[in-house]
Amino acid sequence: MNTTIDTAVIVIFSAFVLGIGMLFARTGRNLKSFFAGGEAVPWFIGGLSLFMSFFSAGTFVAWGSIAYKYGWVAITIQWTMCIGALVTGLYLAPRWKRAGALTAAEFIRERLGLTVQKVYIFIFTLVSVFIKGSVLYPVARLVSSSLNLPLVPCTIGLGIFMIAYTAVGGLWAVMVTDILQFVVLSAAVFILLPLSLDRVGGLTGFTQAVPDDFFNLLNGEYTIGFILAFVFYHIAYIGGNWTFVQRYTSVDSPKSARKVAFLFAGLYLISPVIWMLPPMIYKAINPSLAGLDTENAYLKICQLVLPPGLLGLMLTGMYFSTSASANTALNVVSAVFTNDIYKGLIRPNASDRQLIRVARGSSWVFGLGMIGIALLVPAAGGIVEVVLSISAISGGPLLAPPLWALFSKRLTSRATLWITSIGLFVNLFFKVLSPWLLDYRLSRSWETAIGVGLPLLLLLIYEVWKARQSAAPADEYLSYRLARAQKQDRALLEPDQPEEAQAIRQQNRFGLQVIAGSLVFTSLMLLGLSFLATSGAATTAGIAVVILLAALIPWQASRRVQVLASDPPVPDAPSTLTNV
Repeated sequence: MNTTIDTAVIVIFSAFVLGIGMLFARTGRNLKSFFAGGEAVPWFIGGLSLFMSFFSAGTFVAWGSIAYKYGWVAITIQWTMCIGALVTGLYLAPRWKRAGALTAAEFIRERLGLTVQKVYIFIFTLVSVFIKGSVLYPVARLVSSSLNLPLVPCTIGLGIFMIAYTAVGGLWAVMVTDILQFVVLSAAVFILLPLSLDRVGGLTGFTQAVPDDFFNLLNGEYTIGFILAFVFYHIAYIGGNWTFVQRYTSVDSPKSARKVAFLFAGLYLISPVIWMLPPMIYKAINPSLAGLDTENAYLKICQLVLPPGLLGLMLTGMYFSTSASANTALNVVSAVFTNDIYKGLIRPNASDRQLIRVARGSSWVFGLGMIGIALLVPAAGGIVEVVLSISAISGGPLLAPPLWALFSKRLTSRATLWITSIGLFVNLFFKVLSPWLLDYRLSRSWETAIGVGLPLLLLLIYEVWKARQSAAPADEYLSYRLARAQKQDRALLEPDQPEEAQAIRQQNRFGLQVIAGSLVFTSLMLLGLSFLATSGAATTAGIAVVILLAALIPWQASRRVQVLASDPPVPDAPSTLTNV
């Protein structure tokens, strides 16, 4: 490993990404443009951004650890994300777009009331800071181990850099870096995979050197019960997580929102096989890793086979995949705080300039909280334990009721709070108190099944009970429909000002042009690294050419936006404010 070249690659890419954030520093005119791209983000950009928002170094560390220990089941687990996205595309994403809210929290306030919104904002913010802080830890560990840097300063430094371009550039800065690191990671893995197979003696050598059950769909503690529970969890998570809802509301129509989810589903059908094979191959090379050392399986195979510079490229991709995931959460948490707390409760008449200032400041506050959590992950048992435990405890109680409210006319605010509280209490009892008081711990399968299944069961029981009592909708639903009708009327009577619509189009055109330029930059860097490569030079150069040609896609899309910018602006209210 050539540390100098790898470090240079990381520094150059980091400077480039920070520059991208600075480019968008003046494009956010108001909350709609800063947090939702003016509700005119191209669906394929939103879909790729959604895919990478789900990605992080935890994918390589946590799922890579499972792939190393148990084999193909790591791919099976990730295929549940594909199923969740298909259901979301068919039923949930269009509903979120039709709801016409800037954030999921805004919909919760309109449909279930201010008290429910306050409770959910508190829980969502706390969970987001914990989860996204926990995924910052593995990438800091990877970078510190490979470049021989101290872990704590590395965590703090990477975290501060991660926050910087989100606080400056808003949603478009996040999405551009999402696309860039998607390309970087894909390029690195497509180079890594053939080199790994070559090292182990080809496909035959790989399959003969691993355990007999290594290619089973289910293995170890990851049973059919766990997989089924994870399917329901990912339907709720992909369809209802506030971070992902932002991707469905930032496009121009319910049809585009559906395409965003379907693109995500297609990518998660193919990508797990490509991503998870390298740590599986490393099992054949070195089967001796144990305990938390299995979290280093991906890094070990990268260090073993990648030529100079390409390890730095892989680490850069891992880091920015983590920063993309964390930055998306930062953007949404900041949006919720700014739009639903500061504007909604503290200063309703705040100017756009004040709101943008609050948005950027709150990104820094929540981001620093994530850094603090990242420093505590080792004491909590590692990344796998932290992520799966938080998901099991909070996923069902937090996500299921708002999703149910998208369809139900009977769900009330009181029922929502009771169901959420019962779900959280039961999950916390079995996770925290039961092992201590009763010396009983749920298996991973039952932990996930109860976490997701209990809130859904309670919601179903409540719906059936209310239906037998009365056919009349809940008062909250009637108030919601009235408020929605009034909001739609205002949007029709007071459409966006022509200059604002023009500015939003200019911002989105500029974002597409920056994506095209970023792909060209990545292609040229890969071409340069191909000349330094001691192996895989032809593959690296070939991928560089493919990325260069791919830059034509966002460039052509930007030219179409430019044509639209000369047309008279049309109010977008009918497409975004259709009745639920």
